[in-house]
Amino acid sequence: MSKEIRQKRSNAKTGASEGKYNRDFAIQSDKKLSDYLRKQGFPSLSKLLDATGQRNK
Repeated sequence: MSKEIRQKRSNAKTGASEGKYNRDFAIQSDKKLSDYLRKQGFPSLSKLLDATGQRNK
């Protein structure tokens, strides 16, 4: 089951995360989140949000 969740997350679009976390990644909202994270040097969305102080705890 965790593999299915991972697959869904790797196919997530940046627009969905921008809306959920009220954040603008300054790229097209139809781009894959995993590609954006890789280019920015973050292994996960959680690490990006931690680094920018925007993660909901």
